[in-house]
Amino acid sequence: MLVVYRFAVTEGETERFARDAEDALAALASCGGYVRGSLGRALDDFDADGAVWMLATEWDDVGSYRRALSNFQVKMATPLLSRALPEASGFEVLAECEPGGTPRRTGSDREADPDSARREAAR
Repeated sequence: MLVVYRFAVTEGETERFARDAEDALAALASCGGYVRGSLGRALDDFDADGAVWMLATEWDDVGSYRRALSNFQVKMATPLLSRALPEASGFEVLAECEPGGTPRRTGSDREADPDSARREAAR
């Protein structure tokens, strides 16, 4: 599972944001199922007053990520995560490709019938 949060950060808050984002990344990294993570800033600067940053993490599965959000240290990073742009952030990885390789489909964990999944979860 891949999670990507994007943030609009003004030039004046860059240093504070970077520290807070590193703290959030460390909190997430302490959780079970965490595979890797990174913090980055967009190379293309379309706004002279700021830039777009992203915090990306990879997880063993969706359950690991959801459990991480319940972790106390991660909850303390919630003010930062709540600043994320309002867009989809969790992605199911459907294909992977090693350097020099060919893409390999990984398949979906999604239920073909969402209503069936909801009924099963309600049990």
